[in-house]
Amino acid sequence: MKRTESRNTPSPAAAALAAVLLMVTAFTYALAQLFLPFPSEFRDREVEIRRGTSTRHVFRTLEEKGLVRDANLMVLLAKVTGAEGRIKAGYYSFSSSTSPFDVYMTVLRGRVVENTVTIIEGDTVWNVAQRLEEAGIMDRKTFFRLNSDRAFLDSLAIDAPSLEGYLFPDTYRFPKGFAPRKVLEVMVDNMRSKFTPGMYSQMKKMGFNERQVLTMASIIEKEAVVDSERAIISAVYHNRLRKRMRLEADPTAIYGIKDFSEGVTRKDLRRRTPYNTYRRRGLPPGPIAAPGLKSIIAALYPADVPYLYFVSKNNGEHHFSTTTREHFNAVNFYRSEKRRLRKTRDNDRT
Repeated sequence: MKRTESRNTPSPAAAALAAVLLMVTAFTYALAQLFLPFPSEFRDREVEIRRGTSTRHVFRTLEEKGLVRDANLMVLLAKVTGAEGRIKAGYYSFSSSTSPFDVYMTVLRGRVVENTVTIIEGDTVWNVAQRLEEAGIMDRKTFFRLNSDRAFLDSLAIDAPSLEGYLFPDTYRFPKGFAPRKVLEVMVDNMRSKFTPGMYSQMKKMGFNERQVLTMASIIEKEAVVDSERAIISAVYHNRLRKRMRLEADPTAIYGIKDFSEGVTRKDLRRRTPYNTYRRRGLPPGPIAAPGLKSIIAALYPADVPYLYFVSKNNGEHHFSTTTREHFNAVNFYRSEKRRLRKTRDNDRT
């Protein structure tokens, strides 16, 4: 007996049309869910994605925060594009003009919130602590705890009393929430990356170790204003070391006592501290500031000059001398010049 097809069975054309409509609906839904911006009342938001979080949990969290409309769709998109399991941990910030697709691309590309800090040549650990705290990277208490942590210093192979001089002057960008230890490790590694094989060879030739080079460089950094004088100032201190003369470097007299900007008094020069090279021979126990590369190079390659003294010319430059008599004459001359200029300025004001 011949069967007859049910009237309810759709024709091939109708089935194809239904499939097309379903695809169009799904595509339209996906477009709306992905590219439609959030309403104007949406406010900037920040979300932390913790290390080890699964892709599904990441998008569930973003859905709960109102940053994506359909977490399952985002997970599917991650699978299709091969991004599953590749989302970087960290803090992410999203603006009011964003869409779910913008959110997806932000986390896919790992555009985490970063904090920027600039360490300047001549900064001390107190300056660095302040800059890190102001940048939201690390609070001062944490910094100084690590700064004096002998185990931490040993882990970085730092044979010095603190991190002073080892935190290289540069501009750094750290992801928000970056571990304080890692922050300091990056800065120390940056300093060591500046040393070339030739510089290490020169260091050994001089009989210096890393701490001594950085200590000498830090004194040069605090004394030099004009780049062309760095190697000459270095020569003065190297010459004095060879003659077993006290370095008598003014900045060492106030290190750890007051800010360098406050100047040095005769009382400061008489103060007994481990760093005051007017009271003790040789280099201080460690650096007194963060030296830049120019000062490090100057410490390793002093100029070939016989000078043992220098005095400020009151304009950023220095007068260099070989003998004590010449030095005293220069000191008296530039002091009288300073008084004369001050008197002239006072007269001009009146």
